[in-house]
Amino acid sequence: MSCGEPHETDCSEVLDHLYEFLDREMPDSDCTKFEVHFEECSPCLEKYGLEQAVKKLVKRCCGSDDVPTDLRAKVMGRIDLIRSGELVPDKDITATAQE
Repeated sequence: MSCGEPHETDCSEVLDHLYEFLDREMPDSDCTKFEVHFEECSPCLEKYGLEQAVKKLVKRCCGSDDVPTDLRAKVMGRIDLIRSGELVPDKDITATAQE
């Protein structure tokens, strides 16, 4: 997704790190870059608004549900694999969580 206009921070970078921005898991300087980008780029701002609304809905509907410890461990392990660049197994994580 891109508006076709040049930006100091590329649309792909913003969208790749959108959840880090939403969760405030990035340095303040990066948050500022993203805020400037959203002021300039309506497609990214729209995507941000949509993801923010989904996050609020999930929190409202599922915020009080306890996550099973083994499921959390499996999800975190998969995230670590993805971040490290290792191949992620094709096996569906939700299938193993239901076992």
